[in-house]
Amino acid sequence: MNKAALARTGVAAYAQRMNKVLDHIDHHLDAPLDLSTLAAVAHFSSFHFHRVFAAWMGETLGDYLRRRRLDMGAVHLAGRPQASVLEIALAVGFGSGEAFARAFKLRFGNTPSAWRAATPQRWADELAATRRRHADRNLDQGLRKQDQVQGLAFRNDQDFSNLKFNMKVNIVTLPAARVAYMRHIGPYGANVSRFWSETFFPWRMAHGLDAAPCYGIGLDDPGITAPAKCRYDACVEVPDSFVAKSPASIANLSGGRYAVAQFKGCGSDIGLAWTELLRDWLPASGMQADGRPFFEYYPGDACKDPETGTFECQLCLPVRPL
Repeated sequence: MNKAALARTGVAAYAQRMNKVLDHIDHHLDAPLDLSTLAAVAHFSSFHFHRVFAAWMGETLGDYLRRRRLDMGAVHLAGRPQASVLEIALAVGFGSGEAFARAFKLRFGNTPSAWRAATPQRWADELAATRRRHADRNLDQGLRKQDQVQGLAFRNDQDFSNLKFNMKVNIVTLPAARVAYMRHIGPYGANVSRFWSETFFPWRMAHGLDAAPCYGIGLDDPGITAPAKCRYDACVEVPDSFVAKSPASIANLSGGRYAVAQFKGCGSDIGLAWTELLRDWLPASGMQADGRPFFEYYPGDACKDPETGTFECQLCLPVRPL
């Protein structure tokens, strides 16, 4: 193995170990998370782990823990309207509602209660911004194809400025799944699409998993977390006998009750679909989102139109009664 290949192998192994730490943090936000425990998860010495983490993540361990707890607090405030601020504070590792409120206001410039109250308007603004991006993108395409300008302008007015998916949503009980995953850190959107096509799909094919169902998990809310720090896992279902080697890791997706909506569109549409699901369907459903990750489910025979970029999947939102 040449030096370049060795370097790539080393980077992938470090990524795998650091991802285990990030996953452990997400699963234990309500518990004390000390340096020695997290170093042991990554199989690093406590002496070196803090510096390795800061170099890898671009922020210290303490800053990451504080940000992650507050980001998840913001998600819970939006998705669990019946939960008290104290309940959410304890769920993300703060010792009191007062401590959480102080830190939250420093992070977001609002009190937790004000953030929660502003959620419907925030989601409406996100929808409007997404629709504007659709219109701008398609207008730009039209200007590059002058013979289609008139038709595209009409479609912008009819399809994108008023785009609604009107998805049928069913409440179903999904089984748990064992998956192998690879993680992308950075902005969602086109970057994630390239990650699937250029990194994950070749790895899946090389391991004979072409026909297995896949899952896409956005671990951060891009309306809360800075784009450069957003994490996304591309996953494929694997049997118990499958052993993941670097750069992939193994995770277990929780089963249970999910609101499941059929989606058909392009990668640039899916954020809009999620926002509509959260803004329009969830408040009227008598349900609330719980702490499990949202994910997109792609059956083993899922297809994508290479010309239009259109694909189908299921949006799976973990829920429980109010």
